[in-house]
Amino acid sequence: MSPSHTPPPAEASTAEAPARSEAGTPPSRRVSTHPLLVAAFFIVTGLIGLSAWRASEYQGIQTLRADSGHRVDLFAAAVDGIVNRYAHIPATIQLNEDVLQLLRTPRHHPAVSAGNRFLQQLNSHVGSIAIFVLDERGIVLAASNWDHPDDSFVGEDLSFRNYFLTALSGRTGHHFAIGITRGEPGYFVSHPIRDGDRVVGVAVIKISLEQLDRAWHLLGVPALIADRNGVVILSSVPAWRYTALSPLPLDTRVEVRLSRLYNEAAIGAFPVTLPAQLDPEGQIVETGAHLGEPGHRAGLTARYLVHGRDLPDLGWRLLIFSDLRPVQTQALGHAALAAVATGFILLLLLVLAQRRRILRQKLEAKTLLEQANAQLESKVARRTRALTETNARLRKEVAERQQAEQTLRAAQDELVQAAKLAVLGQLAAGITHELAQPLGAMRTLSGNAVAFMKRGDLDTVEKNLGIIARLADQMGRIITPLKTFARKSPAIPAATDLAHAVSAALFLLDPRLAKAGVTVINRCEAGRDIAWCDQNRLEQVLINLIRNAADAMADAPVRELLIEAGPDDAGGLALRIADSGCGLPDPAAGRLFEPFFTTKPAGEGLGLGLAISRDIVREFGGELSADNRPEGGARFTLHLPAAPKDAP
Repeated sequence: MSPSHTPPPAEASTAEAPARSEAGTPPSRRVSTHPLLVAAFFIVTGLIGLSAWRASEYQGIQTLRADSGHRVDLFAAAVDGIVNRYAHIPATIQLNEDVLQLLRTPRHHPAVSAGNRFLQQLNSHVGSIAIFVLDERGIVLAASNWDHPDDSFVGEDLSFRNYFLTALSGRTGHHFAIGITRGEPGYFVSHPIRDGDRVVGVAVIKISLEQLDRAWHLLGVPALIADRNGVVILSSVPAWRYTALSPLPLDTRVEVRLSRLYNEAAIGAFPVTLPAQLDPEGQIVETGAHLGEPGHRAGLTARYLVHGRDLPDLGWRLLIFSDLRPVQTQALGHAALAAVATGFILLLLLVLAQRRRILRQKLEAKTLLEQANAQLESKVARRTRALTETNARLRKEVAERQQAEQTLRAAQDELVQAAKLAVLGQLAAGITHELAQPLGAMRTLSGNAVAFMKRGDLDTVEKNLGIIARLADQMGRIITPLKTFARKSPAIPAATDLAHAVSAALFLLDPRLAKAGVTVINRCEAGRDIAWCDQNRLEQVLINLIRNAADAMADAPVRELLIEAGPDDAGGLALRIADSGCGLPDPAAGRLFEPFFTTKPAGEGLGLGLAISRDIVREFGGELSADNRPEGGARFTLHLPAAPKDAP
């Protein structure tokens, strides 16, 4: 039954057109905007926004210059303090008599041991990577790591190192280099060791730069440190390390290779082109390279403010790269704000100029609006009455449909219950036979118990009573499924073991199947397939399908009933009941689930069993289908939803 709809009066749908025409402002009196005025408005707004953008960007860059300059000065001082903190240590080593004795007698074992222990104790207090002493030929005679066989410096030839050559000439050497033993970068400070007026050796300390690597985050921007060759030796961006800020001259490349300053590391090109001389206040550079900052997409041009500071004591150069995107974003915000403010002021002036004309137009339109309002109120009232009547009819029809659905559902429940009782009536003879034997045995045993009790044979009485109790339990197991099956209760979905439901249905139909000579092949395993449905209703469907299968095999030479369950393609479970009967006739295949349609002879069925079974399965959220087996016979498949994993 579909609800009918009564359309509103025709005049209500067409009444608004003349009303709008009458209530609107006459075309000749509407406010018109001259194109030149609009163009002037956008030009003035754009010029003021552009001026605000330039002023804001200039001010932001100046502020960034001051802030970046302050940060680079502080970090430069911190770098100088960290690296030069132990620069005086090599100069004090020549004051130790053990070291001088070692250089005088380098092959004397006690002197070597004393020198190693002294350097080891000194380094344990200082905390550097290593302290070592070289002779005039550049051979390491003693080192603080002498007892580390894997990375000891003792015996290494470092005559090619610049810091050795500088100290051998009588000056203090300061050089960055990558160690050839462990490949660990460090800052080397060397000092000549004199025995009288002659330089007899060199004392060297290797200072770790890890503390500088941990301090990059204090700057908050990409930064680097380059040595006197213009090669990046430290950087907050790992990809920048060991790249040249500018192409290295040939003589520098030769010197680097001979001194193994970077331990054979390939020196690449720095990804950003920098000018030869930077402005002390910072210089803006443009690059399309990725500077290692999150959010920057490669291929987009970016602008950076580069600040540089020389570290003369170390021979290094510190550069930091401050991104100008925040400044540009702020400038765009200020420009937008200025443009919006200007546009607001101009619009306000325009509104004030046109206000008087609008007021005059409102006075003229007031009379027309009052007339149109009266007409609209009358038409709205008529349309409201029509809609109210239509709404009342719709509510009545909906109530009638709901009542019909409730009546239909109640009738269906009564049919289900009647079918249950009919099955119980057919099973009464078999159940009576099953109960007759235990009752006869109980009658005999109870009479014997009385006789034995009179004789005083209590042991035999006890055995008889135990047998009677077991027979009573057996009768209860026979009656309990009948009580559960006959109970009239609402359908409540729950986790249901398909094997248990099949066993209960087969138990109720066992006498009939045995009498009909049907061989049951039940492949359902307990606990394997758990569906989400009402077990009582599912058993009713199974009983109906199994009974139909038994009827279909009445004239078949082979009577086999196959029941199996498993997962289906839709993620649920499929329970299949197949027989070896004659199968489904083609003309009847499409009408199996129609009410009052049956393939049985007249008087043997109403044709409601399959229709009710399909409705029950659909209440679970499943489906019931039927087809013919290739080997012969019919097969009915119940598609049921699987129980949730967290279902009790």
